[in-house]
Amino acid sequence: MKRRDFLVTGLASGASLAATNSGAARADSLNLVTPAPKRNFKLNYAPHFGMFKLHTGDDLVAQLQFFHEQGFTALEDNGAPDRPIADQEKIGRTLADLKMTMGVFVATKDFNNPTFAVATWKPEVREPILKDIRNAVEVAKRVNAKWCTVVPGCHDERLDWDYQTASVVDMFRRCADIVEKAGLVMVMEPLNTRRDHPKLFLTKISQAYAICRAADRPSVKILYDMYHQQITEGNIIPNIDLAYDEVAYFQVGDNPGRKEPTTGEMNYRNIFKHIHSKGFKGVVGMEHGVKDARTKEGEMACIEAYAWCDNF
Repeated sequence: MKRRDFLVTGLASGASLAATNSGAARADSLNLVTPAPKRNFKLNYAPHFGMFKLHTGDDLVAQLQFFHEQGFTALEDNGAPDRPIADQEKIGRTLADLKMTMGVFVATKDFNNPTFAVATWKPEVREPILKDIRNAVEVAKRVNAKWCTVVPGCHDERLDWDYQTASVVDMFRRCADIVEKAGLVMVMEPLNTRRDHPKLFLTKISQAYAICRAADRPSVKILYDMYHQQITEGNIIPNIDLAYDEVAYFQVGDNPGRKEPTTGEMNYRNIFKHIHSKGFKGVVGMEHGVKDARTKEGEMACIEAYAWCDNF
């Protein structure tokens, strides 16, 4: 049976069991009996807010309850630092009540300018980064996060590459001095420059691995976004093996299209099987769109895609 054909067979029953459309209909407090999850996933897949909005509405608690009911054991919320403190605290409380794990949020990023690559020599660049990292520690406390994402900016075309690498390593060490006191781990994310983010400094897993080894800090690790790396270099499973000691987090997205697994060229069933075989206990972030986000059936097809790929 073809993968997408298999997924569609679960839509009718899945949709009938889905949560109510109105987030307001769900209690803001979880002092109630929470239904047992519908699936027992082998890996800790983490959807993000807004991913299944036709089933949940916009209410944060309603969305977390729906994720839990579908069998997901984690959340990913890149924009957590931009949320009101009250909402951050609500997310943390709800995750604790549901016994779910908080995945990454973005601590600091810049897609347009050199930052980490020049910060050693430029205090005016360095200090805002350190401010972001100090803020990330406070956000992590509220949402019970163990990891935060760092995008170390663009490269500087006027500066030798080795100087830039040294500056990046130096900045990660400075940031580590802040986060390690709180038990927070920074995960650096290599991103593709061919389609989404031109001019970035960090693009390959091998490059991130070398930076981690040079920084030599337990709070400096890799976020392996498999969508980006399929575009940049492919070789997903061998690179997982080579870099595994420095990888703390994975993210998913099929290519082309950056939608759920089974919609592109990547064999995520084999990839998930391999990650599981290595004993990975962390979070696998679902950082992608839904192929058919216009219908409830499309949202359920995304969930069933994970069920299919997790069935190894």
